Amino acid sequence: MTRKVAVVTGGARGIGRACAHALAERGCDLVLVDLLAPEMARTAAELEGMGARALTFEADVADHARAHAIAAEIDARWGRCDVLVNNAGRSNPRGILDCPEEEFDRTIAINLKSCFNYIQAFVPLMRRTVAVHGGGGRIVSMSSLNAHTGGVTSAVSKFAYASAKAGILGMTRALAKELGPEIAVNAVCPGVIETEIGNSLTRSRGAELARKIALGRVGKPADVARVVGFLACEQPSFITGQHIVVDGFQWEI
Repeated sequence: MTRKVAVVTGGARGIGRACAHALAERGCDLVLVDLLAPEMARTAAELEGMGARALTFEADVADHARAHAIAAEIDARWGRCDVLVNNAGRSNPRGILDCPEEEFDRTIAINLKSCFNYIQAFVPLMRRTVAVHGGGGRIVSMSSLNAHTGGVTSAVSKFAYASAKAGILGMTRALAKELGPEIAVNAVCPGVIETEIGNSLTRSRGAELARKIALGRVGKPADVARVVGFLACEQPSFITGQHIVVDGFQWEI
């Protein structure tokens, strides 16, 4: 295969779907991982309509063994992995006194541990891809503006989500040092984006939120996907260990 291969977790809809489209436009074949099988199948059909190959895996991204099994299957079937986008995540609106331990653990597992699962699983294949095909591997993980702000009372997600997304930034910086020079590792921090998770907020407070954003609107999944596509595919790249905030500049949060 001469086309690059990109893996996108949480690729069925929202920002993940937009990232998959952006990567297909840049010449990648796609591997989608998600629990939403029907929506993932629709996204895969869209990608194939764009001329990309697409494989889908119904999986819980918190499952460490499943991540390694998917990496082994991609190695056997396509023999390469150039790009990994850790996009899968879940919101958690509970405050510290209302959040059961198991719910906190689940939020960390889906948002943060999933990054560990898929990075550990795919790095060996990414390194072999670089050795055979040259260039460099790319890992992009989806953090959040909440990693910096902690969210506010009206935020869709609060402390558990913010904790996980802040952990992604630390992981990104550490792995950029550990995995360089073969693999560049970066993160993206979206602000208010119109997605299935954030729609309740944007529907009820869209105009109010837009007035607090310098560019005068809430974001679209494609706004984030363009940045991911740049970090994942731009050659050559001298960017690693960084995070890029995509929020239209929210001066009041």
